[in-house]
Amino acid sequence: MSLFDKLFGASAAADTPESRLPAERQAEVDASSSAHEAAHLLRAPTALMQLSEAEALTVVGFMRPHRYKAGATVIRQGEADDTGFMALVLSGEITVERLQPSRTAPVTLSVLGPGSLIGEMSLVDGEARSASCTASTDVACAVLTREALEALIAEQPATAAKLMTAVASRLAERLRENGQKLQVYARLVQTLQQEIDVLLPTPDRRRS
Repeated sequence: MSLFDKLFGASAAADTPESRLPAERQAEVDASSSAHEAAHLLRAPTALMQLSEAEALTVVGFMRPHRYKAGATVIRQGEADDTGFMALVLSGEITVERLQPSRTAPVTLSVLGPGSLIGEMSLVDGEARSASCTASTDVACAVLTREALEALIAEQPATAAKLMTAVASRLAERLRENGQKLQVYARLVQTLQQEIDVLLPTPDRRRS
């Protein structure tokens, strides 16, 4: 049986994680080596490495499995109605793309593999999706819905707080990276403008 099939126990297809009794959910997770593997992926540097092993296992207990065929759209840019989940990639690859106003074809931002998170920003703020995520191969994910997150908050508030802190830290890191990229672009634009000014001086400069 695959990691995906074993992850949440035999009842995974019949109910939702948040509907189970805490003791039942915890027993299934504790007994599953695959759940420990998923928790390990959740703590990867590309996901939420601030979580402890116990906290990651608790979060995994609230996640549900989902499969996507190659070519399937997991998240669509601009989607505002289906923002209530984030997904941890367990296997396969997902291509992240964004449509730019000046381009007809989407720009590929990254290709994500096991241990990567998608959709966490919209799960937090409920706003429209900022990019599209497409399954490059067959993909297995562990999905945390907003309903499951609310159940986690009610049942395990300390772990939920740590989860949200880790997500916020991840988003802040992404913003810092984007800020650094903007600084590099600004320097490049300035350098290019200086080169253009040398090659094509303005009339005032020609007279001087």
